[in-house]
Amino acid sequence: MNDNRYVNESIKCSVKSCVHQNSERGYCSLDAITVGTHEPHPTKCQCVDCESFRPAQLKGKKGCKTAP
Repeated sequence: MNDNRYVNESIKCSVKSCVHQNSERGYCSLDAITVGTHEPHPTKCQCVDCESFRPAQLKGKKGCKTAP
């Protein structure tokens, strides 16, 4: 779903610069997200990424990675 008025209460999110984030409620508006890593064997939280992230200023365009 691409409407950030909807919230998926299974996916909490605090990234206000993401087009999918509902800033009033602190949840993601997607039905599902993709989580990935940029490391071959991640050992720290910083090594894990939300690959569904799409910057708010790019609304209507693809983000950093392929979003579902």
